[in-house]
Amino acid sequence: MISGFLGVEDALLFEIELITSDGDALPVDGMLDTGFSYFIAIDSQDLEALGWTFLRQQTMTTARGDFDFDIYAGTVKIDGTEYHIPVHVGQDLPEVLLGRQWLQNMRLLVDITNNVLTLGN
Repeated sequence: MISGFLGVEDALLFEIELITSDGDALPVDGMLDTGFSYFIAIDSQDLEALGWTFLRQQTMTTARGDFDFDIYAGTVKIDGTEYHIPVHVGQDLPEVLLGRQWLQNMRLLVDITNNVLTLGN
């Protein structure tokens, strides 16, 4: 189980690691976005350092309208466990987004009053 922290306007943030194709771990803060259906979305600028493999393109409807995402085979580490997942890569994403797909296998506990935020099994 990992502890998160609350950001601006009580954004739910967790430190995760993006694993490069060379096996290097890049720590980033990911914002849990329950409006995003998939695992992770990152900005295209962050992709260069990762060396991930392109899979396909997908158009999705977002709060800002239709948005084209490139889907890459990526690896992330959360709480010591590596996950090989499809990663949505787009332009102008201000945060690394963690989607609600994580909630299929992990439990989210949010207690803003007591500043408690956890994600895990």
